[in-house]
Amino acid sequence: MNNPEQEIVEYKIRRAVGINALRKIATIVAAERQADIENARILSLFKRYGWIVLLGAALLLAYLTGVI
Repeated sequence: MNNPEQEIVEYKIRRAVGINALRKIATIVAAERQADIENARILSLFKRYGWIVLLGAALLLAYLTGVI
């Protein structure tokens, strides 16, 4: 069997490794959350101003085909 000091050291090592893993996971999650926020902002801008772009494209197409 392990002596109590060995068990304490092993427990502290497992705890330190676990904390380190949680920090790495938190970093990954924060990066993904930031990317989601940026994507949501871009989609919001597209929803707000995308109809202007589509209207311009339709007018340009109509002009080029001779409808206007």
